[in-house]
Amino acid sequence: MAHEVDLLVVGAGPTGLFAAYYAGFRGMSVALVDALPEPGGQVTAMYPEKMIFDVAGFPEIRGRDLIAALVEQAEQYGPRYLLGRPAVSLSDVDGGLLVDVGEGEQVRAGAVLVTAGIGEFTPRPLPAGGEWVGKGVVHFIPELSAHAGHDVVVVGGGDSAFDWALALQPVARSVTLVHRRTRFRAHEGLVTKVEQLGIPLIVPAEVAEIRGDSGGLIEVAIDVDGQRRVLPAQTVVAALGFTADLGPIESWGLDLEKRSILVDTTMRTSRARVYAAGDVASYPGKVKLIATGFGEAATAVNNIAVELNPEAHLFPGHSSNLS
Repeated sequence: MAHEVDLLVVGAGPTGLFAAYYAGFRGMSVALVDALPEPGGQVTAMYPEKMIFDVAGFPEIRGRDLIAALVEQAEQYGPRYLLGRPAVSLSDVDGGLLVDVGEGEQVRAGAVLVTAGIGEFTPRPLPAGGEWVGKGVVHFIPELSAHAGHDVVVVGGGDSAFDWALALQPVARSVTLVHRRTRFRAHEGLVTKVEQLGIPLIVPAEVAEIRGDSGGLIEVAIDVDGQRRVLPAQTVVAALGFTADLGPIESWGLDLEKRSILVDTTMRTSRARVYAAGDVASYPGKVKLIATGFGEAATAVNNIAVELNPEAHLFPGHSSNLS
């Protein structure tokens, strides 16, 4: 089965969703493909309950609420979603592009915009918690309420660890953060907020053992300065980062640098009719923010509009001028 659209967006995270809206605004038909089963990319998969503070116009907005608003915005133009499947291969065909999306389906598009974020990501495991993953040891928290009344131990020293500690503190019975170093990778402002809330920070410490029974986790044993200490815990959040790669996209013949796709000022890649935007795109001075991705998506879509139709204007006019 082959779908035909003007633009195929590879990646249905915030940048991809905004690109779908903006392409619809410019009169293009759009399909989005994503290996994840729901739109939202990393936001949906990793931190739907966390607050986001760097989206223009919102002092703060919960991750899932941002995605819901972006989906609603894009829905004005009826994009086609192909979720739970990867963009496998890319080939040129009759002045356009053909993308295999698995399950016997292909998408024929005038152009492709890659908004794949960090690509396919795998959480780094907690060495002492392998047998308890999914049974109390978690990497992400789709619903904060599932941990209400729990004693929670967060393991890690980066932004994600401190974000989860802040998000869980209002609903959990207790939250403790454990890190193997005395210094944190997290932003200083996040560390200060956690300290001001009185959330215990145990450093330098290593998780030695996680104990439980058929009913779930009971406690966590940690080693601190040569001493064994036991903490009650029904939830352990392993916020140790993740590994990522671009998967099949790496074989598409694009110029890459450190798992990012090199683009020019129009967001065009080294391959004709293929553009990139958001965290996956790279150029000198790049700042990886959701807000940056929104602007790059608009830049890419406007340049794609001209490539698909040379008579089109690069600048479509201000949306506020439309009735």
